Amino acid sequence: MSGHWRERPEGGGRVAYGLIRVVALHGGRRLGRLCLYPATLYFMLRRGEERRASRQYLQRVLGGRVHWWQVFRHLHAYAVTSFDRIYLLTSGERDFDIDIEGLPALEAAIAEGRGVLLVGSHQGSFEALRALSARRPDVPLRVLLDKQKTPAMTEMLEALAPEVGTAVIDTAQGGVAITLAVAEACRQGAMVALLADRAREHEQLCRVDFLGRPAPLPTGPWLLANALQVPVLLCFGLYLGGNRYRLVFEPFADRVEVSRQARAAALKGLIARYAERLEHYAQAYPYNWFNFHDFWQAPEDAHEPA
Repeated sequence: MSGHWRERPEGGGRVAYGLIRVVALHGGRRLGRLCLYPATLYFMLRRGEERRASRQYLQRVLGGRVHWWQVFRHLHAYAVTSFDRIYLLTSGERDFDIDIEGLPALEAAIAEGRGVLLVGSHQGSFEALRALSARRPDVPLRVLLDKQKTPAMTEMLEALAPEVGTAVIDTAQGGVAITLAVAEACRQGAMVALLADRAREHEQLCRVDFLGRPAPLPTGPWLLANALQVPVLLCFGLYLGGNRYRLVFEPFADRVEVSRQARAAALKGLIARYAERLEHYAQAYPYNWFNFHDFWQAPEDAHEPA
């Protein structure tokens, strides 16, 4: 496996996502889920890079030989959570049983009025955060998203829920613009959600231990947190099977401090703490991890800071 994850083509196109939308809205969730089994099998057979990445990850997290059906289960969990995004956006919690853990900590951070940075990962469903919008409509939710990576899916979701587009801060616009947009959202007391386990091309990385081997994680989210000086919480939207999700919030820091004198050490400490929690949830919910590329990479492939 080689190359940057952004080089992989989107798993589907506008025609495919149009069909998914028709099935979801007119056939219902039960029929749609039945259709995901042959779709997952087709994806598994056609996408060798993702299949190998799944096997590599599962070998690490499960600690043994991985069978084809476990890879299938992993890819199917991703298909289900992706499909459920349609219903989470159009119906909110109505069709789901969402258990929320750590809500008092989030409420306390919101009450400070400085804005809140929610740092997540490609585990489970980040879209489950939308459930908060219904519970706290007075608190805006902004999401950092690379709209260029999955344009067909993004177009479909924005067509279903136009407010999604206005809530997105596009990470393709560059670092300074992102920081200004996030800072403005925090001044308005918003929750700003981002994923911190996958780097953009040429983004600086820091290697920390993850599932027994150093993995490159981006420094950008933590430099952003340092610039904002707002409360930071980790968040995980974990898929439990059926229509059940678990939304977890964990206090991480009242404010992130990265001193210029010990910048490298401070960043490594922050990212190592984050990676520890990723590993905890990966081991507890192994089929929720959706990074289908060579996550660990060879050291020469990672753009590490001096």
